[in-house]
Amino acid sequence: MFLQAPEFFAELCLPFHDHTVVGNTYFAAPVPGTPLRLRIDFTRTIQVDTYGGLRAAIVHRDRGEIDAVALSFLDHGTFHRRDEANNTRPNTQGYGVIDKYHRRERPPWDGAVTTGLRDAIEQYTGAWTTSAPTRSEGRTAQPAPAAPVTRNGPRAR
Repeated sequence: MFLQAPEFFAELCLPFHDHTVVGNTYFAAPVPGTPLRLRIDFTRTIQVDTYGGLRAAIVHRDRGEIDAVALSFLDHGTFHRRDEANNTRPNTQGYGVIDKYHRRERPPWDGAVTTGLRDAIEQYTGAWTTSAPTRSEGRTAQPAPAAPVTRNGPRAR
């Protein structure tokens, strides 16, 4: 298929040692020896042979899919530089997507900046596996601020 998924996922440089690509799907064991797996697929758009991002899912070996998140190329700036260089504008065909209409000597994701996607996948996986590896040493997630506590409970309006 035109996606060349093994090469795309290799370029994504995910930190998971135990992984494989089957067809257009990436599978990994974020923490070896646990029943949780990571599955990443390309997400289709309404246009034929056009993909707008990745769908990452946490799958339990016995219980099946637990959670999933869609990561769009547009939201993570994956093709911003490519589209700007080609004068492709937002809300036009080909903006922020991978499709089969590309130069044959180049991969369909040519010009991609995958840092945003990789960071999002690492953050998502880390939420489900406390000891998942990351590429960014020293970076930690910040806890969400707590809701304000009132002495008498919530106020009536």
